[in-house]
Amino acid sequence: MSQQVTTEKLMEDLRVVLQDAESLLKATAGQAGERIQEARTRAEESVRQARERLRAVEQDLTSQAKAAVKEADHYVRENPWQSVGIAAGAAFLIGLLVGRK
Repeated sequence: MSQQVTTEKLMEDLRVVLQDAESLLKATAGQAGERIQEARTRAEESVRQARERLRAVEQDLTSQAKAAVKEADHYVRENPWQSVGIAAGAAFLIGLLVGRK
């Protein structure tokens, strides 16, 4: 679960960086000069590649989540009483932890 939170945070941070980079590119659109134009071209390509990678990661995470849900559903259907026992045990432990406060 911690890795998923970290991955989600990283993806959100990447989205913010991409938005900031795009804003910077728009703000410098009127700037002239060969070096500035080269830097803008490289930045635009980097932003494009980062967006593609972000989309690929999002698609991968979505397919992994769907597979996990499908696998959990299959397990629950095949082992309904074990699933009830696991859920009851988890609820008991959560109740103990919450009751400590």
